[in-house]
Amino acid sequence: MARSIVVTSGKGGVGKTTLTANLGRGLAKLGNRVVLIDTDIGLNNLDVVMDIESKVVYDLIDVIENRCRPRQALIEDSVKGLYIMPSAHGYEANRVSGQNLRALVNALSPYFDYVLLDCPAGIEAGFHRAVNACNEVLVVTTPHISAIRDADKVITLIQAYQRNSIHVVVNRARGDLVVTSEMVDHNDICQILKVQPIGVIPECDEVNLLSNLGLSANTKSDGFDAFDVLAKNIHFGTRVMFDVTKKYRGFFGGFKRSLRRKV
Repeated sequence: MARSIVVTSGKGGVGKTTLTANLGRGLAKLGNRVVLIDTDIGLNNLDVVMDIESKVVYDLIDVIENRCRPRQALIEDSVKGLYIMPSAHGYEANRVSGQNLRALVNALSPYFDYVLLDCPAGIEAGFHRAVNACNEVLVVTTPHISAIRDADKVITLIQAYQRNSIHVVVNRARGDLVVTSEMVDHNDICQILKVQPIGVIPECDEVNLLSNLGLSANTKSDGFDAFDVLAKNIHFGTRVMFDVTKKYRGFFGGFKRSLRRKV
């Protein structure tokens, strides 16, 4: 049976969808069969990031309302073993229940190693539906006080569901600012949240560009390397944190910090 993981944050704009997409690719590259489900009904950001808008025939709602079988709504990614179930446009989200999503996850679980749910922003009904459908939770935050505060609220709500595991991913960390103590590092954030970290993703122009354009990852960068480290942590149970400060330390690191501030 698949491990079911919801990617949430409480706050919008912290990179949940981008993280879901690249985590799915990282897990698939490890030889797993992975399905991504967009539970943000009406907005459909995941199909844009995964560049599958033109391939959608059936969607999440078609499956829930029994117009097709779950596997008919899946779209295969260019990475072997990775599939996406898109959300629906123009549908009343409140017509979908947590039981609907749980039934869908259970139906897909025998055929996959991982089911990842991209959770809607906020702590309204969409959040509770997605959390109810999964056994594990990844809380995404950025090193900004508003995002950390919202992550803390979300973790408190999730604890009431008594999920198997709750972990934090710190996204968009600026290594140049962490070195100079102008930005808190992941250890400080996780001490505030009282939750173990499972990954750190640096602010990365390549990741942002490819996500905005809806293109597959086909380049090497710190951001994509960090997603691979995160995938290994989740799959193997390790706790290796990508070092976002490495290239900004030392003599040459000072030049890189100065250059980063000017760009």
